[in-house]
Amino acid sequence: MTAQPLPDTIDATSALLDGQGYVGDRSLATVLLLALKLKRPLFLEGEAGVGKTEIAKVLSQALGRELIRLQCYEGLDVSTAVYEWNYAAQMVEIRVSEAAGDTDHGELSKSVFAERFLIKRPVLQALEPSLSGPPVFLIDELDRADEAFEAFLLEVLSDNQVTIPELGTIRAEEPPIVIITTNRTREIHDALKRRCLYHWVDYPDAERELEIVRRKVPGAGDRLSRELVAFVQALRADEDLFKQPGVAETLDWATALTELDQIALDPDMVSDTLGVLLKYQDDIERVRGSRARKIIEEIQRDHDRTASGSA
Repeated sequence: MTAQPLPDTIDATSALLDGQGYVGDRSLATVLLLALKLKRPLFLEGEAGVGKTEIAKVLSQALGRELIRLQCYEGLDVSTAVYEWNYAAQMVEIRVSEAAGDTDHGELSKSVFAERFLIKRPVLQALEPSLSGPPVFLIDELDRADEAFEAFLLEVLSDNQVTIPELGTIRAEEPPIVIITTNRTREIHDALKRRCLYHWVDYPDAERELEIVRRKVPGAGDRLSRELVAFVQALRADEDLFKQPGVAETLDWATALTELDQIALDPDMVSDTLGVLLKYQDDIERVRGSRARKIIEEIQRDHDRTASGSA
């Protein structure tokens, strides 16, 4: 992987995203450029499936930097996220030393806590120097981790360092490119947010979502793409849905309908494939049948009206 220079303008940042097939708006390109120039973590918040994680992946590919991902979950601790000691290898070292008659406990303690026995996890890996430049460090779905781990990250984000009691403080020569995502299932503490630049990643409008579908699912016909995007946009306007479909679900649905050789939305096929788009049974039952048929009829009326007007 060959490292690429960082973009130096908003337009260059937009082109960088566009070159990797990511359809973002100018505000995202602006805050991303600032995060790179100021060497500050970028805190991305938004609903699940809107493309937050993809930003880190695209950045890694475009800049030729390694992507180090820390997937957060409840119960995540330092041994999983930062480091742990190779206890089996340490025990072998102790037994070998004892067999050789080495009984100096002070020296033995130093030897078993040497760096060669350290198992480096994502946080520590992100602080290490790399020939291709600082890596892209993705801290994904931070809201799933406990608040205690969130507090631990303050040292990493503030000073680009981590303290290991047996070894001391390990500091990055150059800070990694940090991308933090959260689905807002709980609030993240202000102390952590203050160390980051913030951006809300919203659902795309119809025009941008249509462009995403065209790029990611090129096999979908123009009519099908337009109608399914309009259908998804209509569902997002329904405030009674438990979980609105994200862009990821739109792409999955477009792929599924293309595989089924659909060239336009059909009420029966829509009802049969709603499990690709919606992930809760109550939402599926709400949309299936007459609701889906009504949305499709409205979409097709608007299409006919537009077509007759342009004629």
